[in-house]
Amino acid sequence: MVLSCKKFLHIALIITLLAFVAPLPAQSADDPGGSAGDPAKIESKPEPKRLFGVVPNYRTTEASNPFSPLSPKQKLSIATHDSFDWPTYVTAGILTVATPTSEYGTGVSGFASRYFRWSAGQITGNMLTEGIMPVVLHQDPRYFRIASGSLSSRFWGSLVQTIVAKNDSGRRTLNTSEWVGNAMAVGISNTYSDHLNSWSQRSETLLLMVGSDTFSNLIKEFGPDIRQHLPHRHKG
Repeated sequence: MVLSCKKFLHIALIITLLAFVAPLPAQSADDPGGSAGDPAKIESKPEPKRLFGVVPNYRTTEASNPFSPLSPKQKLSIATHDSFDWPTYVTAGILTVATPTSEYGTGVSGFASRYFRWSAGQITGNMLTEGIMPVVLHQDPRYFRIASGSLSSRFWGSLVQTIVAKNDSGRRTLNTSEWVGNAMAVGISNTYSDHLNSWSQRSETLLLMVGSDTFSNLIKEFGPDIRQHLPHRHKG
């Protein structure tokens, strides 16, 4: 686990350096209404609130829209939607299955224990990374969908946003909300369970939580493209 963490940190450092060197996506002046700053307007776009009916899409906005900062109330609203929408509990189930049973026990009681911890961790992590910490640190919790350009640039651009975020002035900064928020969630989880009794276990849990957010970014970036190529049902 120590070796994998070191590799992860090296990769994260390289991505961070590339992110600060790479140019920002061009912002269009065709949207004078500033729909990027209003979660309600984000939801009114053709994209559904959930991609494929499962992945919450409340915090996604187009990177080409003129930047407009969110109010604290809007940040907490996004966090609440993402935290308590039913797909959160599906994600917790997937993470539960991925968790070694030896650390929590086997059988129904062991699964229930793992599921409770992951559900609580997901909710706590979402509220901290998308609501509370962005308000405290004046960072933007949204995912800025690139939507155009080469496949590789969009792929790396989606990964970068786990490490690099925008602050309320629109400038790029380290995504402290993502990492500190999830780290705090792991610490809170450790107060009501005794399974995170080593740094390697805490690090593994933290990377799983950040990893799920990173995978979510990829789905938010490429999900609409995949959806366009799926066969559509025609009425009549």
